[in-house]
Amino acid sequence: MKKLIQTLSFPLLFASVAMAQSTEDAQTVYRTDPRGIAKGSAEFFTGDVQVERLFPANETASYSGAYVTFQPGARTAWHQHPAGQHMIVTSGIALTGTRDGNSIRFAEGDTVWCPPGIDHWHGATPDAAMTHLVITGTKNGQNVIWKEKVTNEHYRGAAAENTKEKTMNANEALSQRQQAIIPIAAFTASGDLDRLKPALAAGLDSGLTVNEIKEVLVQMYAYTGFPRSLNGINTFMVLTQEREAAGIQDPVGKEASPVSADLNRDAYGAKVRARLSGLETIPPPSAYQRFVPIIDTFLKEHLFADIFARDVLSDQERELATISALAAMTGTEAQLRFHLGATMNTGLTEAQMHAFVSVLGATVGPAQAASAQKILTEVLAARIKPDGTQ
Repeated sequence: MKKLIQTLSFPLLFASVAMAQSTEDAQTVYRTDPRGIAKGSAEFFTGDVQVERLFPANETASYSGAYVTFQPGARTAWHQHPAGQHMIVTSGIALTGTRDGNSIRFAEGDTVWCPPGIDHWHGATPDAAMTHLVITGTKNGQNVIWKEKVTNEHYRGAAAENTKEKTMNANEALSQRQQAIIPIAAFTASGDLDRLKPALAAGLDSGLTVNEIKEVLVQMYAYTGFPRSLNGINTFMVLTQEREAAGIQDPVGKEASPVSADLNRDAYGAKVRARLSGLETIPPPSAYQRFVPIIDTFLKEHLFADIFARDVLSDQERELATISALAAMTGTEAQLRFHLGATMNTGLTEAQMHAFVSVLGATVGPAQAASAQKILTEVLAARIKPDGTQ
């Protein structure tokens, strides 16, 4: 056991890895063992850190593996690895920095390689937990050299610089009005009314009219249900009353134009859905539409006709609200995948879609942004044509 402890990434955390009996010509199994999970030593970490050892180095493969989970604001001390280290984020968003002042923000599925002998630190962002898999090389029996702790000032500076850079890039790709829609729709969907109210105020200050915000909140019922939509509407009603009492005169904006009573809502809704799908013709019914035809009727005649026919918001703004709401919820990955593509079909560029994820992370949360980024990456890959264009 002494040899095993010396070859792991965090040698002073006295936990074990359960190992099955093996011979030189057989495979070895390292069993999950609660005793192999330990709290990160205060000597080498700042904040709440948990280390789960997975496997040690051996004579053939001179590298070890561990899951390390950092709570918000937690990070390592400065250190280096004589044989280098791979860091693979499995949950959340990570930060890592080097002595030259450069820092990297990387999300779920991303990998950072730190070459041998480079002083660095890594940890969570200030507002969310993060887990990464570290695969650490061993050289001459040593895999880590610990140094002094990262100061609060250095850490806050790195976190702020990454947030500032991402927000600046987002500002270049999305208008202030577009950015304001994202947290309004997301907090309505999640039911976080405490965060929704300031987001609504920011939306008004960013140029959204009262009627445009009302329209976002009304549309939300089609994706989040009446309770969340009504809670959002009530929150907005109180806010407008408070602002009016404070002497703030927010522009009301235009009302929706009347829709012709002769509108064929079934045909209109089918065309809108096909257009959002990027199709020139209406496709045959899918399996769920054949299984429950009435839901298809509701989708076409109500969602894509009654709602989308209202000209207070553009199709692009409606889709931006939709993907924001879906990204804030769980279990809606399939719908988010479709609507990310639909949003691009309304004219948003790839840069603007990345900006959406950046604003989502800055205003809503890194976990939601990481999940949305993962699906967006898949959507963008699927849109690439054989000639390399989209």
